[in-house]
Amino acid sequence: MIGALAHATSLPVQTAVTCPTMRIHPAIVAQAAATSAVLLEGRFRLGVGSGEALNEHVLGDRWPPAPIRLEMLEEAVMVMRQLFEGRRVTHHGKHYTVENARLYTVPEEPVPIDIAAFGSAAAALAGRVGDGFITMTPDAELVARFRRGSGAGGNSKPARGGLKVAYGPDPDEALRTAHRLWPTEALPGELLSTLTTPGQFEQAAQLVTPERVADEVVCGDDAEAHVAALNAYAEAGFDTVYVNQIGPDQRGFFDFYRTKVLPQVAG
Repeated sequence: MIGALAHATSLPVQTAVTCPTMRIHPAIVAQAAATSAVLLEGRFRLGVGSGEALNEHVLGDRWPPAPIRLEMLEEAVMVMRQLFEGRRVTHHGKHYTVENARLYTVPEEPVPIDIAAFGSAAAALAGRVGDGFITMTPDAELVARFRRGSGAGGNSKPARGGLKVAYGPDPDEALRTAHRLWPTEALPGELLSTLTTPGQFEQAAQLVTPERVADEVVCGDDAEAHVAALNAYAEAGFDTVYVNQIGPDQRGFFDFYRTKVLPQVAG
């Protein structure tokens, strides 16, 4: 898919996010990321995170608690950075072993690694070992924790936010679409990272009401509501916001944002 995007567009491309710790060894992720960066002529960033059990438990390995997953992620990032240098790497760590590994196709500059975080410990890790930070809520404290963890260079590292919306001329229909397609947006706490099957997600989603989805997702064509959602990220200190349209009207969404929303966004 990334190879196809490299052929079809001159836009930057980023994974948001890939888990390099359980199901896929970090050396394999590093090879894919380096090749992607070469295909995109340096326009690729690798977003990584500590993963979700739904995807990562399938090989039967124990699903570790969050502190261990973050420890694994930190070691994985270290392994990938070494491989991005294009030299031969041997690594015997707590979680990963690499023997005489080398990436023979690497970009001119190492692939930037952004780290996803939904809690304070992960945000601090993103600041300490990441080139950037990704999260899905306009949480100013998480951004501040990321900046503090980055030390003196914190302000030069990008904070990237993700926003889901459901654009449509009929707000009620847009809400029904969001509730049908993405009720998990309103699931609380650590459920997203600990549930292991689609059936479990379906069961949990039965507890999510349309009203709860409306609290989390801007639905309809009220430009002011969309602008306010974007400005919340700007006010929290984010540099970039990725907006995801829930629903089939992608063309209408792009036209709406181009003409009605983005001209009003602060900064």
